[in-house]
Amino acid sequence: MSNEIHTPVTAEELAHSFEDAGPVADLSDYAIEDWLTLIVFWLMTGCVFLQFFTRYVMNDSYAWTEEIAINCLIGVVFLGSVMCVRVSRHIQVDVLYHYLPAGVARALSNFVDIVRIGFFAYAVWLMWRYVDIVAEERMVTVDLPRNIVFYSVFVAFILMLLRAVQVFIRNVRRGYSVLERPEEFQKIED
Repeated sequence: MSNEIHTPVTAEELAHSFEDAGPVADLSDYAIEDWLTLIVFWLMTGCVFLQFFTRYVMNDSYAWTEEIAINCLIGVVFLGSVMCVRVSRHIQVDVLYHYLPAGVARALSNFVDIVRIGFFAYAVWLMWRYVDIVAEERMVTVDLPRNIVFYSVFVAFILMLLRAVQVFIRNVRRGYSVLERPEEFQKIED
């Protein structure tokens, strides 16, 4: 058993420690999609709580809460994906880049960025076609158009496309990407 050394603290010192200034919140790292995702997340949380409360406390659940919560989850997933594109946090395999020459790694990283942009452009086009096909559908339990959900996914793919273009431009200007130097993208929070 190790001997731990505890510095004695008086009650007065402990009370004064709460007067110290706390860390300052920096909201500059957050973008519009972060706030939209947060709003949709709390709407989903409210629906799930209401469903739980009405089902288990009142023994008479509201049927619409599940459908709205599921649709909010779809929004959270796709808007959250926009955040991941912006900060380069999607799943990626970067081990190969450590063994390639710098020029080849740079070219491969640019190729990956271009393929990502192409994928998001294709997804935007597919979602546009899909929204047009199912434009008249209604939600099952709430008399609202289902295309509210589909348009949110469509907008999320547009935002992913725009963010992917921004990431590509930043990578070109910087001269490296997260694939080549993942350690440069690790944030150390105090």
